[in-house]
Amino acid sequence: MISLAGRDILHSWGKFVLTGIGLGLLIGATLTMAGVYRGMVDDAQVLLTNSGADIWVVQKDTQGPYAEASNIRDDVYRGVLGLPGVAQAANVTYLTMQVLHGDRESRSMVVGFEPGQPGEPTYLVAGRRLLRGHYEAIADVKAGFRLGERIRIRRHDYEVVGLTQRTVSSGGDPMVFIPIKDAQEAQFLKDNDAIIADRARTAANPALNRPGVPGLLDAVNAAQTVNHSVNAVLVKVGAGSTAESVAQEIRRWKHLQAYTRVQMEEILVAKLIATSAKQIAMFLAILTVVSAAIVAFIIYTMTLGKIREIAVLKLIGTRNRSIAGMILQQALGLGLIGFIVGKIAATLWAPAFPKYVLLESGDALRAFIVVMLVCTLASTLAIRAALKVDPAEAIGG
Repeated sequence: MISLAGRDILHSWGKFVLTGIGLGLLIGATLTMAGVYRGMVDDAQVLLTNSGADIWVVQKDTQGPYAEASNIRDDVYRGVLGLPGVAQAANVTYLTMQVLHGDRESRSMVVGFEPGQPGEPTYLVAGRRLLRGHYEAIADVKAGFRLGERIRIRRHDYEVVGLTQRTVSSGGDPMVFIPIKDAQEAQFLKDNDAIIADRARTAANPALNRPGVPGLLDAVNAAQTVNHSVNAVLVKVGAGSTAESVAQEIRRWKHLQAYTRVQMEEILVAKLIATSAKQIAMFLAILTVVSAAIVAFIIYTMTLGKIREIAVLKLIGTRNRSIAGMILQQALGLGLIGFIVGKIAATLWAPAFPKYVLLESGDALRAFIVVMLVCTLASTLAIRAALKVDPAEAIGG
């Protein structure tokens, strides 16, 4: 049996293919938007995995250290380490900032960690781990740093001695790992001018500069140049214990907030990126409606251009079902071309995006089904117009 849809497509294949490519680029944008959301979720999970922790101990009544600010003393880990079920406990700091390298800046999350403890990069793709306690750094390759390059964080220069990969913040910023003491200074200590101003204020305060207590002013000034704060304590749970039971003990006895991996994922995915997820969902809905409108308009226009041909088909006895099938097949063919072009386009341009775009096969399958459904629904308008054609129009009636 001759395929009416195939014959008609071959007759004007150039216009049909170009239309499919245009629709495909729109579908590619839709797939990319879904990939952006998947990438945000994956970044959040990678952030938790790279920390190597089972429990995050943070300031009480906060959802830190990623979603909110958290500030606790750096000696807290000793008390946490003494609790039953705790195998490892280590301080960590997180600070998102602009890192200077040469005359350029890189938006990065600076992480302060203790070597050999949770929070350390799990693997390196080049270079070595930190050997000195100061002024060495390990950076994610996405930051654009090279081995041996010197970068500036606050007041000090650091040598990049190692490179890692897929260590990013929940916002997709690459991580730069430095020793915990350097990170504490970078995040919590004031600059030199501010310290001098504070010393002047302290000296002018009679309660802190008593004539009968000569060492008091020096002690206060010394305290202003040392900081003992961190953002969180990362905890590894030992064998035979569960993260939830250990977290409950920490909350009960240490008067701090403790989150398990499941709870931290809830904070990052359901709260931190919830607004972005809603934004992306709105874009996906708009793109779906626009795609349906474009397909409906194209198929309807193509049908109106074949009014006389459709009238001839009716005149020679072609059934309405065959005519409707021709239009539906054209709509589905247009959707198939558009999906193939969109999938290829999304795959090609996804690596060029500044944030990670994760294209999952499940999303592609769902997108294919949606495209076919949209094309089927969009063809109904053209089918109704075709079925109303009077066979007399074939002979000018």
